[in-house]
Amino acid sequence: MKEILLAFFGSLSLAITFNVGRNRFVWAGLSGAVGWIAYSWLYEITGQVIVSTFVGAVCVGLYSEIAARCLKCPATVFSISGIFPLVPGIGAYQTVEYIVGNELAQSASKGIETLASAGCIALGIMLMSAVFRVMKNVKKGRKAT
Repeated sequence: MKEILLAFFGSLSLAITFNVGRNRFVWAGLSGAVGWIAYSWLYEITGQVIVSTFVGAVCVGLYSEIAARCLKCPATVFSISGIFPLVPGIGAYQTVEYIVGNELAQSASKGIETLASAGCIALGIMLMSAVFRVMKNVKKGRKAT
């Protein structure tokens, strides 16, 4: 529960920093909490960081697209603050730490995991954005017919 609250407040603070609007602060904070819940739940089951990060990012993307339509604002308001808890900062730090300690095999492993996690975040957000864009075009095409 503590981690979920920290994810919420981390995303909330980023929303405050980017001045997204007072009526959207809580929703932006929930975006980070949703992503962290999905990440931590799947990480408990699988123990794999990359898959868990991807699912967390997909959940943030899905939440962002739905919240954007409900609150009539851009989805990036929620997706940027929502991915904040998922960003693999500790992985990047550990990669550099292993390099400095001359543990090159561990640094390569942690570096690849960090880059893959970052790529999964981008892929998850883009996937949900593309799905909603296709659904919008299909809906628009049905109205025109």
